[in-house]
Amino acid sequence: MSTCPPFAPFFGFAGVASAMVLSTVGAAFGTSKSGIGIAGLGTFKPELIMKSLIPVVMSGIIAVYGLVVSVLIAGSITPTGYSLFAGFVHLGAGLACGSTGIAAGYAIGIVGDSCVRAYVQESKVFVSMVLILIFAEVLGLYGLIVALIMNSSAIGTSSSC
Repeated sequence: MSTCPPFAPFFGFAGVASAMVLSTVGAAFGTSKSGIGIAGLGTFKPELIMKSLIPVVMSGIIAVYGLVVSVLIAGSITPTGYSLFAGFVHLGAGLACGSTGIAAGYAIGIVGDSCVRAYVQESKVFVSMVLILIFAEVLGLYGLIVALIMNSSAIGTSSSC
């Protein structure tokens, strides 16, 4: 069996798709869930809306992580001389980034919605909300780092075909 079968790029592009789609779904969930909380806050205290947009901005960053990984993986896929090892590594990198992106988006959405609603009642909640959101965002950053490490391990493996 060849180490560079013609179907190997399929797995690489599956990694591209999973990184982009899953991280974007996480970002969309975080944005929508936090946006619902912001809309509820806006009916009572409209002056707090701008400070409460932090969860929405942090959710958008999750999608950027998936975009970065997708572009890096897609840039290293070639139609010929692409090894099966590189395809599986790229699939794993995309799944790592995408699954942590969906988890981070979910966490940001739940925390953003709850804390923004609590911010209407008590302003001391803001600092703890930002801290929790930072820790939720780091989940996606961990997936980005793992995906970058995996992608760098796949570079140069296709030259042996």
